[in-house]
Amino acid sequence: MMNDVAPPQPVRLVDYRLPDFLVDTVDLTFDLDEAETRVTARLAVRRNPLATRDAPLFFDGEALKLERVSLDGAVLGANRYSVDAHGLAISDVPDSFVLEVETRISPRNNTELSGLYVSNGGFFTQCEAQGFRRITFFPDRPDVMARYTTTIFADPARCPVLLSNGNPDGRGERDGRVWARWVDPHPKPSYLFALVAGDLVSVDDHFTTKSGRPVDLHIWVRRGDEDRCDHAMRSLKKAMAWDEEVFGLEYDLDVFNIAAVSDFNMGAMENKGLNVFNTKYVLARPDTATDSDYMGIESVVAHEYFHNWTGNRITCRDWFQLSLKEGLTVFRDQEFSADQASRAVKRIIDVRGLRATQFPEDAGPLAHPVRPESYVAIDNFYTATVYSKGAEVVRMIQTIIGRDAFRRGMDLYVARHDNQAVTIENFVQCMQEASGVDLGQFFLWYAQAGTPELSYTGAYRPESRRYELTFHQRVPPTPGQPVKRPVPIPVALALLDREGKELLAQTVLVRNEAQSFTFDDIGAAPVPSLLRGFSAPVKLHHPDDVSLRFLARHDTDPFVRWDSLQQYATQLLLALIPAWVASEALHLDQTLVEAIGAVLHESDADPSFAATAMALPSEGYLGDQMTVDDVDGVHAVRRFAAEQIGGALAPVLRETFERLSNAEDGTAIDARAIGRRSLKNLCLWYLARAEPDWAADAAFRQFERAGNMTDVLAALGVLTDLDVPQREAALGMFHAKWRDDPLVLDKWFAIQAGSTHPDVLRHVLALALDADFDLANPNRVRALVGTFAANRFGFHAAGGAGYRFLADTVLAIDPRNSQVAARMTTPLARWRRFDEARQALMLVALRRVRETPGLSRATLEMVSRSVA
Repeated sequence: MMNDVAPPQPVRLVDYRLPDFLVDTVDLTFDLDEAETRVTARLAVRRNPLATRDAPLFFDGEALKLERVSLDGAVLGANRYSVDAHGLAISDVPDSFVLEVETRISPRNNTELSGLYVSNGGFFTQCEAQGFRRITFFPDRPDVMARYTTTIFADPARCPVLLSNGNPDGRGERDGRVWARWVDPHPKPSYLFALVAGDLVSVDDHFTTKSGRPVDLHIWVRRGDEDRCDHAMRSLKKAMAWDEEVFGLEYDLDVFNIAAVSDFNMGAMENKGLNVFNTKYVLARPDTATDSDYMGIESVVAHEYFHNWTGNRITCRDWFQLSLKEGLTVFRDQEFSADQASRAVKRIIDVRGLRATQFPEDAGPLAHPVRPESYVAIDNFYTATVYSKGAEVVRMIQTIIGRDAFRRGMDLYVARHDNQAVTIENFVQCMQEASGVDLGQFFLWYAQAGTPELSYTGAYRPESRRYELTFHQRVPPTPGQPVKRPVPIPVALALLDREGKELLAQTVLVRNEAQSFTFDDIGAAPVPSLLRGFSAPVKLHHPDDVSLRFLARHDTDPFVRWDSLQQYATQLLLALIPAWVASEALHLDQTLVEAIGAVLHESDADPSFAATAMALPSEGYLGDQMTVDDVDGVHAVRRFAAEQIGGALAPVLRETFERLSNAEDGTAIDARAIGRRSLKNLCLWYLARAEPDWAADAAFRQFERAGNMTDVLAALGVLTDLDVPQREAALGMFHAKWRDDPLVLDKWFAIQAGSTHPDVLRHVLALALDADFDLANPNRVRALVGTFAANRFGFHAAGGAGYRFLADTVLAIDPRNSQVAARMTTPLARWRRFDEARQALMLVALRRVRETPGLSRATLEMVSRSVA
């Protein structure tokens, strides 16, 4: 048996039982101290009338020192209760009582960053999923909802700002300590509790809801960061207005606070009225943040705000329903972002991300349904499947029932389940009632893992002017689910004539393994345009590449046009690998060059779409299309294609690059400016492959002169890939300028970790020993180690040194932060995708981690599932 202890037992959905006790009110008092904080919790508790009548009381608790426990004012002796590593048990309690518990915790020693911890001298909390039990004893589960009052005492010199959930309800001084009280009028589960205290400053604004409620808005940051909050504040106000307009949902408190912290395991947390954010998703100025950073901030700020209703006011009954709040809210933030700029490009970006993260997850040992059936550590299920695929499932419901019915379903969902902890069934039932559409079969999307595969054939009968489309679907086996049932797949389609004109457009629902649809009064054999707007998260297999070439040039749906060009390029590039393996001369089909050239020629109409469409499929995507991922072959043929395209289109690429460089407003962050920068820097990337000396000079000039971080980082990325003198000069200049800015320095680590320089592995190993590398900071670890693990060229280098480096990092982090460590193991989980030599080396790394004594429950679960 591994790890010298019994393996942790899984929690199963089928074993769900109602909580034995409910908590109506929670009065918390914190006396903050870095070494030892005293927490007093006064809880109004009652037996759940629907649960086990004679059950003893058990409240979760971890890493707590119990000082005192009293029941209805009487202090309990040690013979009346028991405490172990998992919680507090009390037998023979009445049906209704007041429980008061005093605990002591050490925020300074809380390196897990779960519960109450210290960062840069301030106090912060993170309670999702199970961090509240590290603050006090409590039934730490989402279906126990209570109203909270929080009083905080602290040193006024160190913590003049004291924040918690809800509305402020008093402030003063007592015995040399400053105190503040917060009251949250809305019931919430413990995972939404938040506290922030420190020497922070705020950027302030206000918002008036449609009904006339004034709301004070505050973003709290470290001193000196105030000038980087404008974009986050604008994003918040836009999100508040959008949610009112699109879903009729108004904010419900007098104040909305965001607090930024640099030590954070995730992106952000939607705590009621007090969102805690990773600084990465708050701070931005053109000289410090890229266009991607700006878009990420807008998306994450909106996401956490939208949780106020889809997550907070209506929460999940248990953690198996996690996608109820996360999938739905991702869908909502995607729709919000699509309304702010190019809906087509936003959709492409989201699908590209889904294919890069969720499709591989569905195809590997970590595959799980959108609603998992069991878990050992719930933190391991904050996954692309729960979030991104969950959002696609919600989007399919909207596609099937229509936007108007979806809005009625949302209205019903909010009206029926406000202030409740509910299930996915409750959500789908509201959609079904509001639309009159039977969604019974649709639950298979929540219950089955795996990415469905869809193929089709078309037949035209000129004598009857009838066209028939026949679809075949297959859901591949996944761990624990070898046999799958067909799922309902909404296919948005159009039939195009030979000039690209739409003959008809509609959505059909493919419910069976094989299903045909006929279309009448079609004058000539059409070209089908399928899965428009990516109407379902499936893999679509085309019968030939003729239609792909046509659709890449003529389709009126931007997604299908982009996807057709990607699929066509994928076929051509993968077809080159056998020649590369045989050391034969490579020849790139000129139709691909012409197709990309055509997009470039039309790029002024929509530079953002052009930049997206011109980009070659990623190495990861190419590898995923192979039975055995040939890392070296994929890298070689993709690089060859880039060289050929760059060389053939060099004159127009240079002209476009120089024209956009001269015409651009470097500080603008509107959609068109972002698109022009993206196109300009893609031109530079292609030229770097075809004309490295010219590109190195151009990139260094851009690096020195650029007025925004997007162009600086694009130029630095080009130089980092090349073996040229400007490389070390630019890296040194960047480091000297930004060493004292943690977020920008993360980019310096990441740009080197993602490089295709021949010595990237050596560079990364040296950076891991750099004085500025901090293993305790999740952002810095993700920047270096996470980026490197996603760099196929370096991570999968022959010999397995990349795998050993990742395993070493996981083992170094696990004792102090198991959440980060567990998530870092996922690149190794895909070992079955590679050749035998790499498989063996990856398994050695996984088994070394698994067999390490004392491994955390979260990391043990991940590596055990990976090697199973």
